[in-house]
Amino acid sequence: MSATAELERLLGIMARLRDPQQGCPWDLEQNFATIAPYTIEEAYEVADAIDRGNLDDLCDELGDLLLQVVFHAQMASEQGAFGFAEVARAISDKMQRRHPHVFAQVDVTGAEDVMVNWEAIKRAERAAKGDADTSALAGISRGLPEWQRAVKLQSRAARVGFDWPGPGPVMDKVREELDEVAAEFARGPVADNAARLQEELGDLLFVCANLARHAQVDVGAALRQANLKFERRFRAMEEEAARDGQAMADLDLDAQEQLWQRVKATEPAS
Repeated sequence: MSATAELERLLGIMARLRDPQQGCPWDLEQNFATIAPYTIEEAYEVADAIDRGNLDDLCDELGDLLLQVVFHAQMASEQGAFGFAEVARAISDKMQRRHPHVFAQVDVTGAEDVMVNWEAIKRAERAAKGDADTSALAGISRGLPEWQRAVKLQSRAARVGFDWPGPGPVMDKVREELDEVAAEFARGPVADNAARLQEELGDLLFVCANLARHAQVDVGAALRQANLKFERRFRAMEEEAARDGQAMADLDLDAQEQLWQRVKATEPAS
């Protein structure tokens, strides 16, 4: 079947699931707010499939993500707000509008020109909607994961020159913020200083995100890689302990650290 036919089939399935008389009870109970977490989760599942280089899983996860778009569009259609056609039309219009070097007579010399034009067009779009915010930080969604929002805030500020000249000063700032976190821990019990610790840890994480930006490293991808590495090693530690007839919970920290180092030693050098 063609892409159009398969999309029509999916739209029909979603409409049937939301049918008040013959639909699915669970689907009928949902609204934009309850579906939103699934939408975010499916986007991360797509990223995970890409990280693992599994194209079969990527195809499957992209379908799950598409379902989220169809689900939201169906609920909006039921309210008379918009439908899937309006969603598709809006993004098609936007892509043509924001790529004048492809769809209109605008010359660019490279990707940097494309980004400059893109931001200028976005500002014009916001102005046309009556948005009076002219800040360099205007239009950055508050719904982004905070690490991603941090990088976007820093990138926008850098475009007007508010940036460190390289990674060296950023690493100095990381050390400074780490010292400030240590000072807050030294003040006394954590429970008595939670607000200050949260503020200082937030500053440290913000600067670490900036360091990743200077390294041209995606913070989310780096953290996902670190999570996978930790999970892989920890599971291997559990297996090593089981082979020795022990449970991780029964080992003291020194013994667990020895297991960690044993597992690390078996991994190929990176």
